[in-house]
Amino acid sequence: MVEKKNDFGQTLNLPRTSFPMRANLPVNEPKLLKKWEDMDLYNKIEEKSRGRPLYVLHDGPPYANGHIHAGTALNKVLKDIVVKYKTMSGFYAPYLPGWDCHGLPIELKVSQEIEKKEGGLTTVEIREACRKFAMKYVEIQRDEFRRLAVFGRWNTPYLTMNPKYEETVIEVFRDLFNKGYIYRQFRPVYWCYSCETALAEAEVEYSDKEAYSIFVTFKVVRGLEDIRERYKLPVYFVIWTTTPWTLPANVAIALNPGFKYVALKTERGIYILSMNMIEDPIPKMNLGEYEEVATFSGKELEGVVTEHPFIERESIVVLADYVSSEAGTGCVHTAPGHGHDDFITGKKYELPILTPVDDKGRFTEEVELFKGRFVFDADKDIIDLLKERGALLGAERISHSYPHCWRCKKPIIFRATEQWFVAVDNNRLRERALKAVKETEWIPKWSQARIVGMLNVRPDWCISRQRNWGVPIPIFYCDECNEPIVSDETLKFFQNLVREKGVEVWYLEETDSLLPPGTKCPKCGSKRFSKGNDILDVWFESGSSHLAVLKPENGLQWPSDLYLEGSDQHRGWFQISLLIAMATRGAPPFSTVLTHGFMIDENGRAMHKSLGNVISPNEITDKYGADVLRLWVTSEDYRNDIVLSFNLLDQVAEVYRRIRNTIRFMLGNLYDFDATKHSVSLEDMEEMDIYALMKFNELKKKVLSYYELMEFHKIFHSVHYFCAEDMSAFYLDVLKDRLYIEKPDSPRRRSAQTAISKILKEFLLLMAPIIPFTTEEAYQNLPDTMRDVESVHLGDLPTIDEWERPELYSRWEKLMEVRGEVNKALEDLRKSGDIGHSLDAEVVLYSEGEVRELLNRAKQILPELFIVSSVVFSEERLEGEGVSVVFDGDLMIKVRKAEGEKCPRCWHYSKEIGMVRDVKGLCPRCGIIISDK
Repeated sequence: MVEKKNDFGQTLNLPRTSFPMRANLPVNEPKLLKKWEDMDLYNKIEEKSRGRPLYVLHDGPPYANGHIHAGTALNKVLKDIVVKYKTMSGFYAPYLPGWDCHGLPIELKVSQEIEKKEGGLTTVEIREACRKFAMKYVEIQRDEFRRLAVFGRWNTPYLTMNPKYEETVIEVFRDLFNKGYIYRQFRPVYWCYSCETALAEAEVEYSDKEAYSIFVTFKVVRGLEDIRERYKLPVYFVIWTTTPWTLPANVAIALNPGFKYVALKTERGIYILSMNMIEDPIPKMNLGEYEEVATFSGKELEGVVTEHPFIERESIVVLADYVSSEAGTGCVHTAPGHGHDDFITGKKYELPILTPVDDKGRFTEEVELFKGRFVFDADKDIIDLLKERGALLGAERISHSYPHCWRCKKPIIFRATEQWFVAVDNNRLRERALKAVKETEWIPKWSQARIVGMLNVRPDWCISRQRNWGVPIPIFYCDECNEPIVSDETLKFFQNLVREKGVEVWYLEETDSLLPPGTKCPKCGSKRFSKGNDILDVWFESGSSHLAVLKPENGLQWPSDLYLEGSDQHRGWFQISLLIAMATRGAPPFSTVLTHGFMIDENGRAMHKSLGNVISPNEITDKYGADVLRLWVTSEDYRNDIVLSFNLLDQVAEVYRRIRNTIRFMLGNLYDFDATKHSVSLEDMEEMDIYALMKFNELKKKVLSYYELMEFHKIFHSVHYFCAEDMSAFYLDVLKDRLYIEKPDSPRRRSAQTAISKILKEFLLLMAPIIPFTTEEAYQNLPDTMRDVESVHLGDLPTIDEWERPELYSRWEKLMEVRGEVNKALEDLRKSGDIGHSLDAEVVLYSEGEVRELLNRAKQILPELFIVSSVVFSEERLEGEGVSVVFDGDLMIKVRKAEGEKCPRCWHYSKEIGMVRDVKGLCPRCGIIISDK
């Protein structure tokens, strides 16, 4: 006979698991990383998958010059989720990470360190220092990516500074040269005076800059004689510019041939400007009183000659369609040495191309007035000179969007220099690239229009840089006539040298040994040459990665299935990779391109150190753990800009705890479950358990679909809802009675364990790509009979169950609606203080029609479903206070305090406490269970 009340707790099947409620991820995740490394997990994943269909996500190489930031962490985690999903869904998806190792940011950092420590170094010494610097950060970033549980071939990454990679870059250059894409020209390019090098369009970013907005007069010296003689006044064209420093290079004034121009007579002279302007410029020009005395079309004014306002030089009126009506006067100051459009116009009209500015952005001796002055500093001097000459009609300070160097963040200038270019319209390259864009899948869809817009307007690509750290452009120059020495023969010869000795041979060996024997200048016949000093744009290197990396020897294939980078790569890596692929292989290097947004804080501001709103991945992993960071990645719709803040991370951490506790509850109730002995067949399972499996099957369908569509934020919300509502608020809460109270091997308890064992194992597999640490930890805590592979990451994603019970599902959905209404009534009674727990209550139901039929069929399990002590069916309609009427009156609910005594074992109230023989103080159900034990 059981006498002691306190002994009853020991008769319960309370949860047992070594999977802790408190995750302590910052401490425990590194232990799992070590375990994975010791067991060589990644190689086992590749071995397991080899022979399956190949899926290639080609890694866009991050820059090796600092610790990873939130943006690079987000990017790598997104890639890792895709690769893990593909691997677990039946593909061989090897991940070969890479790094972009050359370029100016590294060279500048190294140069700063050299200046502090040693003074000047040779080019070879600078390159060696840059190599060490890059390798240092490759290793740092590799460890930081590994810490995020990003799986891949970390011991054999591709590096753009590896000799084999550099040889591919030379091979690509040779191929483009042989196909006629490479040319040299003196023309304006983006120029960074701080970095002292040309820039490509992809290396330029726009931000606001303060500038002078000025209106300047150019006096007519030839043409328009009728007006000049009739009014005996000087005639001027009025130009508007925000770059006064370019005026010394002015040689023309461009008008739109289709615009209407007006001559305005004042006391001081006659001023010509367009009537088509959206914003009237006249109020800013201090003209005083004026009258219109003549009109012209732009075409009629072509060829009129003016004089430069402060230099002895003529400036001719020319025509150009790019002259717009958005701002200014419709008369555009034209300096072919300082602008792309100006240059095209200059070539058309055979105008001189003047660039009186040196590499550091200072005026040369060609402009004696301002020689040695930095161009932006000279703006004020030029304005003062214009004022002195009577050529300034108006001036004000404005803030406008202006190109800046992406590396040093300083405003750039346009400057004509000798550079090497890729002709994007040669062999219909642009046209073919645009066609390929339309045949590629773009995620999100609108990103296709973005890259089309950029490709449509992009100029020829400037590929030469005036720096040291990179792949040299293998072109020589004749010492006698300066003719470039380049041919397939010279390029092939150098490519073979690079294959044998590496690209450093360019800097270590003499010119003669870098050229085929007997090389002569095709122009003058000389045999004396010098090496060029330019290196290739780093985008040329990274844009060649698909040709260097996607090779059978790496277990990869060309083209890749997926490129996945930030949206800034539409004009960077995506576009350059596409152009190189179309030029060399005639097809795009990718089937699908996915882009994500940028990091912003909770106030919508970009993340910058100066704003103090930067959160580093290391901070996140130290405080929350990598799984919370990864869960945050999936919580945001990456198609938009992505919010990151500690408030948001706290919310994500709360969702993580909900998921973890759901896992823990299921684990804790499987401690005595042997799947080989205790599993219950579907036919013998409790209806509620079958319904729970069907709800989980719905989740599987959604999640697997969202993985395939790469809509990870929908996975986050679906899983959160499933854990919070379907599991915690319903199924697992209801199961506690069956799992804890019933006999350990009762069919009803084993039915519940069968259901949660399937849900748990498949849930872990389903979530492994997103929270790899937690799912592994839980997987290792499964009963032995449930683990069929060494690691959760060696498993495959669960399949969707084909069996269906539509009638049962429909009936249980209606029962859940009833449960929802009962819960509302219980909550009202709890708020009034009449009950503490729902088991303190009894539910009285009156029902009619289909609801009555539904409830009668489920009568036995309703107390369990509602988690109450008893459910009473009334034959009479319910009346009085506290009655809920729902379902159009077909159901009436009243909740009241349960009668009888509270069973100390199951907490149910019963009028039959102590009535089972040999057991005192228990309800009949518990009494029978105890006496049987």
